[in-house]
Amino acid sequence: MLYQLWLLQQLLVWAVPWLAATATSVGADKTAVYAKDLLNQSMAFMDRNYDPVAGYQFNLNTALLHETRSSAWYAVGLLARNEKDDADHAAKILSNIIGGQYHNTSEQWYGDYEVYPEGPYPGTEAYPAVIYNSWDPNWRGFIGTAFIIIVEEFGHRLPHSLVDRVVKSIHLSALGDTYRVGGVDDDNLYPAYSNAAIMKAAVAGWVGRRVGDKNLTAEGESWGGEIIDLFNRNQTLSEFNGPTYLGVSLLALTFWAKYLPSDSVLGANGARMIREIWDLTGQLYNADMKNIAGPWDRSYSYDMQRALAIAGLWIWSFVGLEDAPMYRVPSAMAHVDDFEIGPLISVLAPYHRQFVGEKTMEAFRTFGEEHFVRRQAFSPPYDACPRNITTWMSANLTIGAENFEENVVGGPSVNPAQFNPAVVQWLRRDGSAGFVTLFPEVEALKAVVTEGRLNLTYPFGNETSQFTLHVSPNPLGGRRDVRSWDDVAGVKVNVSGSVDLTPTVSFCGVVGGECDPVNDFDLWNFTYSMPAGSTKLPNLILDIEWAE
Repeated sequence: MLYQLWLLQQLLVWAVPWLAATATSVGADKTAVYAKDLLNQSMAFMDRNYDPVAGYQFNLNTALLHETRSSAWYAVGLLARNEKDDADHAAKILSNIIGGQYHNTSEQWYGDYEVYPEGPYPGTEAYPAVIYNSWDPNWRGFIGTAFIIIVEEFGHRLPHSLVDRVVKSIHLSALGDTYRVGGVDDDNLYPAYSNAAIMKAAVAGWVGRRVGDKNLTAEGESWGGEIIDLFNRNQTLSEFNGPTYLGVSLLALTFWAKYLPSDSVLGANGARMIREIWDLTGQLYNADMKNIAGPWDRSYSYDMQRALAIAGLWIWSFVGLEDAPMYRVPSAMAHVDDFEIGPLISVLAPYHRQFVGEKTMEAFRTFGEEHFVRRQAFSPPYDACPRNITTWMSANLTIGAENFEENVVGGPSVNPAQFNPAVVQWLRRDGSAGFVTLFPEVEALKAVVTEGRLNLTYPFGNETSQFTLHVSPNPLGGRRDVRSWDDVAGVKVNVSGSVDLTPTVSFCGVVGGECDPVNDFDLWNFTYSMPAGSTKLPNLILDIEWAE
């Protein structure tokens, strides 16, 4: 309580116009307080990683190399905070980023930004152009949206000439993004790639209107229409329920709602989509475990209290850090580089809050009654049919899975380390979430979720198929060696099905084991194989009961 009173005092002193203008209700007032806390803490983290001589953020976990994207996010925070020489440093950062933009129209990375300023120029024999590696097309969207916030919210704190350069840079970025065609030159941008596609539409639609480029305006409208059509099929994003990329999609949809006019398909649909996404997220949120239940199309986190997810930053801005799905010291969490997007969320949260229903707000604080959530999602060109999703929610145990038939392994992101088509979580004695996830090794899965049961079948499998489950190690003080389900704290698991019921158990550890960690999490790997010569479909059934 004392901490919240202190935050209220700081808010009164702070009283930034962009917050005051949008804090139109009691809920929004609280959001302004929490958003200020998010701004302060994320900026304190980035202040330590800022190189004032170079005018860039340091790239985390490197030998003092720098990074472009986090520097753009830091510039937003500097202008929002606006203390001492913050605006001067923001101007320096913006000039640096713009100076590193690619201008050659014959190159696939035209209009994009350097991943880091020390890096060689992409496309040489020594430094081949590898998409999402030596250059990242999504950085047009990430940096373009940061620049739009700067122009819209803080342009008055910068020289007019620099604002003009920022707008020209956004325009160049949007032109470069027109080069992206899913399935061509290793690019994977389709309307179903939700977070990147929504950012693309936002940047094109905004800058097209700003500079009078009708082709770009039409580009934004066209992409927006396709994204909305996919969303309207099931009131879900194609990139379903990923705690990290859900947060990015919500950020870009806020641009649609706030910065695009109502006669735009983007401006007309952004607010509705935000509301519906939060309504679903509230149904999938377990306030006791402080986690969004699975399945997750793309996730770096098996427990949002241990690995930072951008959706958690949004929830922080609504209910405060203490009640958010975050560790109390965010800088200690895995995937901490996503903390650097905090300033953008802090700026937009007071406006965004109006689209979060009170039922969802209550779900962020208190778990209600046991229930099922059933939805669909569809991601062409990867899905042969919509993915059917079922999640069973209870106070101490959640089970979620999705049926899919795809032309790739690893989900629509084609990344088995991120695709979690079957997820179990349970509340552990230390307040963290224990987990079991299915590591995807096939193109099709039939999953049936009922109360306390996860039933998995490979419809096109055979005797060579196997089910690989990633299982969380026990909390500190628990059994360190796991040989069977009897050694896993917090749950009782009974296994049945057509598989050999005795799994191979191995450890994937930070400093050893038979395999590497996944997304910075140590794991126990339970692998169930089919009996030799079996003619049955591969089937694994887990009956799960929470145990204190």
